[in-house]
Amino acid sequence: MDIFNTIEIKDKCVNWIREFFAYNGSNCNAIVGISGGKDSSVVAALCVEALGKEKVFGVLMPCGKQEDIDMARKLVSHLEIEYMEINIANAVKSVLSEMESLEISEQTKTNLPARIRMATLYAVSQSKNGRVANTCNLSEDWVGYATRYGDGAGDFSPLANLTVTEVRQIGTVLGLPNELVNKVPIDGLCGKTDEENLGFSYEILDTYIRKGICPDEKIRKRIDDMHEKNKFKLEKMPTFVW
Repeated sequence: MDIFNTIEIKDKCVNWIREFFAYNGSNCNAIVGISGGKDSSVVAALCVEALGKEKVFGVLMPCGKQEDIDMARKLVSHLEIEYMEINIANAVKSVLSEMESLEISEQTKTNLPARIRMATLYAVSQSKNGRVANTCNLSEDWVGYATRYGDGAGDFSPLANLTVTEVRQIGTVLGLPNELVNKVPIDGLCGKTDEENLGFSYEILDTYIRKGICPDEKIRKRIDDMHEKNKFKLEKMPTFVW
């Protein structure tokens, strides 16, 4: 994509969401997990423009104390959408306590909350006649920066083919507050920013994805390795055929 026409792409995405709901539940609501970051903010705003605020339901899911929960509350207030807040801390602790006989890995502790959040979203969705929005973007998916069956799940994915840079541009034309659009990306689980975890910036990653340019050979190799190792997250489950 050589030229990114932000307004045109935003409008096409809005129409795509309308078409999805027309064929997959015209009376259904869009259920969006709201973290207070750019992705969930943009997805929620796109759904509001596509379906109307009365058809969008936000779910805030802190795990214990969430330092930036005020950003999530700011988003639902800005969009004027109905929402509920469900703290998943006790659910996470309960599962981990039942696993005490195992040597629990740090990756397990990091990924479990994401999977419980998705289970929570589907529980809400079934009770609210909904369809769950996936909020992952192309940049994250490219390097596997998502939890399989956690934030990587959902019924429809508006941002799957948009980079972080492009998502921010769309957030701006949607009129979202700057502090939501340009908030430093953080997963809210391990205490580090996305870019600290990845080892490179989204600006570098997005330039490589769209233009194939990455002057730093070490970073280019890291991106390529992550891309190859994590492709399985976007593929269908292998099945035995006889």
